[in-house]
Amino acid sequence: MENMNLSKHISGQFTAELDDIRNRVLAMGGLVERQLEQAIDALSALDAELAQRVIEGDHKVNGMEVSIDEECTRIIAKRQPAASDLRLIIAISKTIADLERIGDACVRIAKAALDKRLNNQQPLLVSIENMGRHATRMLHATLDALARMDADTALELHKEDAKLDREYEGIIRQLMTYMMEDPRSIPDVLDVLWAARAVERVGDRCKNICEYIIYYVKGKDVRHTSYEDMEKDMKS
Repeated sequence: MENMNLSKHISGQFTAELDDIRNRVLAMGGLVERQLEQAIDALSALDAELAQRVIEGDHKVNGMEVSIDEECTRIIAKRQPAASDLRLIIAISKTIADLERIGDACVRIAKAALDKRLNNQQPLLVSIENMGRHATRMLHATLDALARMDADTALELHKEDAKLDREYEGIIRQLMTYMMEDPRSIPDVLDVLWAARAVERVGDRCKNICEYIIYYVKGKDVRHTSYEDMEKDMKS
């Protein structure tokens, strides 16, 4: 009887640990989402003070990644999880790495906002702001799918990255036109290019997180597979 009670106690502790680590990942995601919103706001308004706050806030994102990763390692060593529990820990460990990189992208966007030369590039900044709002919505939806571990939504969101890529390609074409028309604008345009690239990378990271959600729910690694193959895996 004592052994049964002990097993229940240990099982209850383990469940609490898994719930705690999921909540911490979602808290990290919320912080990264705010960082992205503020970075886009700073770039569109060329707000140096807000941009500086984003840059300084990145250390919180980095700290959360380290502490959550340490907890994942501790749980694996202590509990030796199997099956879906192990998939959850692996998915979380990979997700926080991508969230941290989204945080780095926010810093790159914020640093572009500090460049006063961009005052001359308002049409391009509007294009990046639109793309940035799209990326922010994608991140929000991805975090929502992560909270619910919704594989079907994750699959739909996976397609959204292609739309973001097309927006990025459109901005690149704009940039090329500007540079050909006025070679003196090249230094300014390159700053815009790095900011646009950082926004595009946010979409890539969201796509990765969607793949980890599918991995946890379905137990299938869908990285480097086409959307059609992913659909087949989801149905099988």
